[in-house]
Amino acid sequence: MATKKMAIIATKGALDMAYPPLILASTAAALGWEVQIFFTFYGLQLLRKSLKGIKISPLSNPAMPMPPMPVLLKAMPIMESIATKMMKAKMKKKGVASLEELRDLCVEADVKFIACQMTVDLFDFKKSDFIEGIEYGGAATFMKFAGETDVCLFI
Repeated sequence: MATKKMAIIATKGALDMAYPPLILASTAAALGWEVQIFFTFYGLQLLRKSLKGIKISPLSNPAMPMPPMPVLLKAMPIMESIATKMMKAKMKKKGVASLEELRDLCVEADVKFIACQMTVDLFDFKKSDFIEGIEYGGAATFMKFAGETDVCLFI
C-alpha cells in the first residue's frame, strides 16, 4: 500500500491558529504519512527561532472562553498578553504540548517545512531568522506535492 500524504498550508501566526497545523502534521507523521507544511504570510512566525512572541487576541476571537467584558476592554494592549498567559497556563495544566515541543516533534518525524520565499522577501526576513532545516520555495514548489496528496488542508 502506498504511503499516505498530507499537505498543510499554514497562514496564521496567532497562538490559537499555530496549534492545528503542528498537531495535525505531527499526528499524520506518527501514523507514517508523508507530510509537508507550506508556511506563508503570518504562518511564517511558526518557523522563527523563538516562538515567545506568538500571542492570542481576545478581541477578534468571539469563541474564546473569557469572562464577559466590554469590547473596549478587550481592545486594550495589555489584554493580548493576559489572554496569552491564561491560555498557556490552561494548556500546561491540561498537559497540552507547547508550540516548541510540537514543532520539535514534527522535525523529528521528518515533516517537511517550506517557507514561502515570496513572503520571506515581502517581510524582509533573513534566513537567520528561522530554524535550521527548512526549505524555501514558492507556491509552485508546494503545489507539486499538494496535487499528489490524500489530504490537503488550509489553516
